[in-house]
Amino acid sequence: MTIGGVTFDLKLTFIIVLTTIVPLLDRYNHEITGVKAYDRFIFYFVIPMAAIMLLFRESPVEYGFRLGNWHEGLLWTAVAVVGMGVILWFLARTPEMQSYYEKRSYAQVGQILWLNGVEMLGWEFIWRGFLLFAFARAFGPGPAIFLQAVPFAFMHLGKPELETLSTIFGGAAFGFVAWRTGSFVYPFAIHWFMVTLTMLIASGRI
Repeated sequence: MTIGGVTFDLKLTFIIVLTTIVPLLDRYNHEITGVKAYDRFIFYFVIPMAAIMLLFRESPVEYGFRLGNWHEGLLWTAVAVVGMGVILWFLARTPEMQSYYEKRSYAQVGQILWLNGVEMLGWEFIWRGFLLFAFARAFGPGPAIFLQAVPFAFMHLGKPELETLSTIFGGAAFGFVAWRTGSFVYPFAIHWFMVTLTMLIASGRI
């Protein structure tokens, strides 16, 4: 579509607008189910998936919804679990992290595992699936890896400062893994582990 001599890619424009509006709705605490993790699953997984399948009439596989290169994916996941496990063992015990996550940790360990998994599934799909692979087709994988990390980083505003400042790099690392493996599954597994371990340590459960 061309307006005033400027050509707009309608699908890419829709994706950019959607991935801007949806986080804003989340940020302003719009509720659907009354449970934040389920609301975020709907915002970040169900809505983009519906757009892919019903509006674009494309396969979710084209947006990283597959196992991809699982050999490399498992290797990256193992390396991240060990490396970030050591870092978080110390970082999650700092007063700022404890103060933030103690208030937001779920009552039961089972809830922490389940609800973090539900929430991170949505978070990783919209950034490391939907947005990453759409941007990669438009701009190439290099720019896409960092571009998709920008809204991800801004969604961390309000969290401990060190964590927030690190997210542009962490988000890019997640994007790199997703691109290398062709799948959002491995960043999801890594992110789920990191958030869950942080909550368990900061709340004094381990």
